[in-house]
Formats: sequence, C-alpha cells, structure tokens
Amino acid sequence: MAGDDEDLVKLFMSIGLSEQKSKETLKNLMVTKQLKKVIDEANKVGHASKDNGSLLYHLGTKMTAQITNHIPFIVNYIISKKIDSTNRLDAAIEFAQQFPKNSLDVKGFEQVCGIGVTVSPEEIEQAVEKVINTYKIELLEKRYRFNTGLIMQDVRTKLKWADGKEIKNEVDLQILDLLGPKTESDLAPPQKQDKKIKPLKEEKLKETSLKEDVCTLENGIGDSPSLTVSEMLKTKTHFHKPGENYKTDGYVITENTMRLLQEHLKITGGKVRTRFPPEPNGILHIGHAKAININFGYASAYDGVCFLRYDDTNPEKEEERFFVGIKDMVAWLGYKPFKITHSSDYFDQLYEWAIQLIKKGLMYVCHQTAEEMKGFNVLPSPWRDRPIEENLRLFEDMKNGKIDEGAATLRMKHILEDSKQDPVAYRIKFISHHRTGDKWCIYPTYDYTHCLCDSLEHITHSLCTKEFQTRRSSYYWLCNALDIYCPVQWEYGRLNMNYTVVSKRKIALLITEGIVKDWDDPRLFTLTALRRRGFPQEAINRFCAQVGVTGAQMSVDPQMLEAAVRDVLNLTAPRAMVVMEPLKVTIVNFPLTKTTDVQVPNFPNDPHKGFHFVPFDRVIYIEKSDFKERSGKGYRRLSTDQSVGLRHAGYVITVSRVIKDDKGNISELEVTCQSSTTAEKPKAFIQWVSQPLNIEIRLYDRLFKHKNPEDSTEVPGGFLSDCNLESLNIVSAYADVSLKTAKVFDKFQFERIGFFSVDTDSTEDRLVFNRTVSLKEDIGKI
Repeated sequence: MAGDDEDLVKLFMSIGLSEQKSKETLKNLMVTKQLKKVIDEANKVGHASKDNGSLLYHLGTKMTAQITNHIPFIVNYIISKKIDSTNRLDAAIEFAQQFPKNSLDVKGFEQVCGIGVTVSPEEIEQAVEKVINTYKIELLEKRYRFNTGLIMQDVRTKLKWADGKEIKNEVDLQILDLLGPKTESDLAPPQKQDKKIKPLKEEKLKETSLKEDVCTLENGIGDSPSLTVSEMLKTKTHFHKPGENYKTDGYVITENTMRLLQEHLKITGGKVRTRFPPEPNGILHIGHAKAININFGYASAYDGVCFLRYDDTNPEKEEERFFVGIKDMVAWLGYKPFKITHSSDYFDQLYEWAIQLIKKGLMYVCHQTAEEMKGFNVLPSPWRDRPIEENLRLFEDMKNGKIDEGAATLRMKHILEDSKQDPVAYRIKFISHHRTGDKWCIYPTYDYTHCLCDSLEHITHSLCTKEFQTRRSSYYWLCNALDIYCPVQWEYGRLNMNYTVVSKRKIALLITEGIVKDWDDPRLFTLTALRRRGFPQEAINRFCAQVGVTGAQMSVDPQMLEAAVRDVLNLTAPRAMVVMEPLKVTIVNFPLTKTTDVQVPNFPNDPHKGFHFVPFDRVIYIEKSDFKERSGKGYRRLSTDQSVGLRHAGYVITVSRVIKDDKGNISELEVTCQSSTTAEKPKAFIQWVSQPLNIEIRLYDRLFKHKNPEDSTEVPGGFLSDCNLESLNIVSAYADVSLKTAKVFDKFQFERIGFFSVDTDSTEDRLVFNRTVSLKEDIGKI
C-alpha cells in the first residue's frame, strides 16, 4: 500500500473506522475525496474524533455537489454537537441543497434540523405506549415474532428528534412488560413453509461492460415481467419529486433557483411533466419504443402529462411522412400526448435568448469550418474573444442571409464533460422550413434548443439516453445563464437489438439495394415493420417494461421480444386451420350425404371465447409432412399402418390407398373414416381443410447472419455483405374459409404452425399473411 494510502487509512481510523472499513473506503475515490475534505474541515474548527466520527463519515458519503460550499458550516454544527444524530444531519443536507454559496438561511436551517430541540424520557414513554396499543392484538398473537421495527418507525414519525437508542430501549421494556419473558415456543425456530420455486428463465439480455448505472435507476430485467411500464417505473425508479430539482446530484443552485421552482410549481400544479422529442427525419424503431414507454409511462405513473415535441431544427432532412409516422406510432403504442409541440414553435424566443447570451459575453460568432471544429477540443477558436458589438452585428448578418452557409456559426462559451469546447448553437442553412417557411436561414442545434424548450414547457424530468450525459452540464449552464427555470436531465441506457440495423442511412441503403422493400418491411425492427409483421403493441410495451430502466447500454436478442409477443398472442389470437404443403385426401366412405359445417373453437382452452364454422366434405387436404408410408419409431401421425384423428371433426381416418404420379411422388390418399366415439383412440390429431381458401404466406428468417452486422471485426465486408438473401420465403397455402373476412393486421394462430398477421398487401381476391413468430422459440426464425 502506497504511503498516501497508509496516511488516509490512519486518518479514517482516527474517526472510528476499522482498518478493513478504511481500506474499503479507499476503493471509492469519490467518497475518499469527500470524507477527507470533511475531516480536514472538522480539524480546522475543532477536532475530528471517534465521538463525532460516525456523523462525519455519514456526511462524507452523503455529500452532493450542491452542498460542497456548505460543508464548513455543517461540520461546525457537528463539532459543536448541535447536530448530534443522523436524522438532524440528513435534514441539514436536504435543507442546504436549496441554497447557493454564502446565502444559507441560518434560522431556517436550525428550525428544520431541530437544533436545540430535546425530547424527554417521559415523552418517549408516552409515545411508545400509544403506538404499542395500536399493535396490541397483533403483538399478543405473534408475540416476539412481531416486527418491532414497525413500532420504532411510528414512534420516530411522532418524535422526529428523539434519540433512537432511547426509543429502542423503551420499546423493548414495554413489550417485555406486556408479553413477559420469552417462552420455549418463542425461542423455537419458525416452521418452514413450503414454497414452490419457479425455475428462472434463461436471460436473453446481454449488457455491455458498462456497469455504472445512474444511482437512482434500477435494472428491471426479468424482474416481475407482468408489471406494466407505469408500474415498473413507479417501483424501479426514484427520481426527484416535481419542484425538488435541487435534490438531484449535480444540479446547479443559483440565487433565483428556489423562486423559479416555486413559479414552476404554480404553473404545473405540482404534476410530473415529461416529453418525447424525436427528430422527424426517419421512421421510429424498437429503441424509440423504449423512449416512448419511459417518457409517457413515467408521466402516467404519477398522473402527470407528456408532450410529443418534434425536434424540427434541421429542415434539410425532415419530411411530412415522418411527422405523421411518429404521431401514428405513439398512438399505436397506446399513448396520447398532452400536447403536440415543435421546437420551431419557439424559434423567436430562442433567437431573443441568443441575443441576451451574446450581450453577456457567453456566445460568439465563429468562422472555423466544420472540419476545423471537429471534436471541438483541439484549439480554442481565434474568434472566441471578439467584441460583443461585433458578435451582435455578425449574428444579425447571419440571420439576414448576408453570410454564406458554412462560413459562420454561433457558439457557446462552455466546455462539455468530455472536454469538447464551445458547442455550436446556430448554423446557417438556406433551406425552407416546413412550418416557418423562409422566415429563417439560421437554425438552432439540439445542444442549444433542447434544454430551453424543456424549460419553456416546464418539463420536470428530461429523460434521455446515456449518450447525452456529456451534454448535461451545458443543459444546466444554458438555463442558469438565462436565469430561467431549469429542469433535471436524467439518462438511461439505450436499447440495441441484435441481428439488425436501425440507422436511417443504412435502412435507406437496404431499400436502394433492393434487399428490403421499404421502411415497413417485416424483416426490419422499425415500429411500422413490427406492426406490419403482427407484433401487438401490448407485447412491445410489455417487453419495454421487462427490459426496465438502467444506466447501462443493452444489446438484446430478438428472442426476448418474440417471447413477449407469444405471451400476448397466445391469449388474443384466435385459432385457424391451415396447411402449407397440401396433400389431397379423399374419404371413400364419407358418412354424410352432403357437406356439413364443423364447429371449431376460437380458443380450444377457453370455449367461452367463441367459435367459427368450417366445411367438412368428401375431399380434404392435410400437410404432406403429416403422412409417411411407413411409420417409424416415435412417429405419431398418419401412415399406411397408423390412423390419426381429424381435429375438431370427430372422425379418425385410416389409409386405404396411396396414389402416386408418374415420378413416384405421392399425389393423393384415399382413406376411410370412423367416428372418434367408436374408433380406437389415435396417437395424434392433425389439422385439415376442406373447400379451402387459397392464401399467400410469407415466412421470415433473420435479415442478418451475425449478431452485430455493423461490427467491422465480425463482418469485415460491411453490413450489406452480412445480409441473408434467403430471409423471405413465400408459400401458397390452403386455409379454412373462416379467414375470408380477415382484415389487415388481424392476428391468428395457425394451429401447429405459428402466429400470423394479415399483411397490407392483401387484396379482396387474395389474402397475404406474415408469420409473426413461430409457436416456440426457433433460433434464426422471426
């Protein structure tokens, strides 16, 4: 152990930490730094010792950026024993978070922390007696197996500043007085209860090596998969309450923060406000489904509201179909925005604020090219310190179209967490905007726009993916520089799906190359493609809840999503009989004088969900794979020496003749039938159709062969070289006629085959079905 580490261990042991605990503390660099600062401050005003060590350690581990400037003040109260419990210390930390440096309200601080408040033994005795009386019946029943922590908790609620040890002693004393000494049955170990342990499902979610979760986010993967998104977010996330932004670690406190938060609460009524802010430059994909669920779901969990805000600051790539598509997909997933807004709604205000920031010396016009600015962290711009008046004139010239595109940008004087300097706030684009027309030829960037729009809409929780964590400081910096309400930015890990690409550019290339037909090709993982393939929105939402909210980036195999799809479709998709490779079967002793209708349950396990009718005639069709001339070991279906039952028909058939064509291929069977009530019970029942409906079935395999087609190491030839050119197989099949009235997006289970959905290519004359998923997990199939 290095000398510095040895000194720190001795320092930590001097306040009462064991040697092992001191060494464990050293492993956490942040806590080590904070604890040393606390001890140093304590030694300045008095003496850090074992008497006050537990409180100093508590302060060191609970320190946040907001209270750093108040540490000397709080430490002084600990040394003088005015703060003598963790209860008082926690109250002090929470109160101090609200104030910038040198502005802490001392009178309010002492009142909130209960400084000078004493609780007498008589008060503790009376409070314990009252609480025990409320639990008396349960205490007498459970005796010493009762959880006395409930009593402690209730007393602490009534007597906030009472000493915890004194409360515990009084509780023990009064329980002993009520129950008497422990008996043999009290001391006997509790009887074990039989618990049925469900086998754990194999995890199909692989997380990256990033283990640093946001401290108040919990991973919900595989944990209570039946939870809805809203329920999961209510139980698995612990964000700040509206108006308590200042309690979030890293949030910047200014002189006007508390006033602005109070005004914010009056405007919002204390409700949660979130927003889903997509760029309208492409089709949403499965990763966006997670973002939609998190933003709308969190608002719903707390009876709040969620905005749908189009981040329309780049008119070069925005199209009307993308605006419509985004709105449709949000609605398809079951969410209704509180209000639909656009970043362009605020262009005038954003421009006025840019002028204010220039006048404050916080923005400047720069003439570096995009290539020169690449990375933002090479050298400071030579124009960084140009005069304010010159910046105002040049920015006006930019606005009025007097400067060429690419010849100037407006930049913010701020360094990001990743050391990038001075992000761009405005750039010149001589292109008409879909909403503002030709009014502007300068357009704001995401870095400048997003936090300010959040402020204008009084968003309480700005939830975004992890890659925006490096923008968090600029988010707070901009709001505080303009002295406006500052929301809190929270980051979560983005969701990646294996065996696919979601980049708009790459999907466009797949379309251009003719590998897929369009953005909604069922082999893609855009939301329009998933809807077309037949994925129910309930399954996607359930999948998002199962994935949970975590700070780590995730890569998920499609099987996890498909499992959620099966769970939903198994309960919602009515059954139908379909044969994909028809084999003609003639019943030579057909027992009826004419075609009859057979009643088929929509859900065989639940007759209450209705039924449909299918014709039963002399000629039927079965799957070719359901017949072998000779049965082998383990074969249970039809053969010349083995009978089978016809599902739902009530008959068992036996082969009497096998008819073959000139090439020796089986073309038809002749069979005899017998009522299943009199025939020997067959080993299996097979599906069949009669007077069938001819349909087209599209079977899909994975579009890519490798888990990560964008990985140059795994796929050196690029993602296009990894495409499975046989990922679509089209089959002409026979279906029972009940499907004739099916509409686009209707979903069915084709018995023994899989789950299918009616495709948008269907016509009145020919129905087209996409296989959504197989009946059970089949690696490689989708």
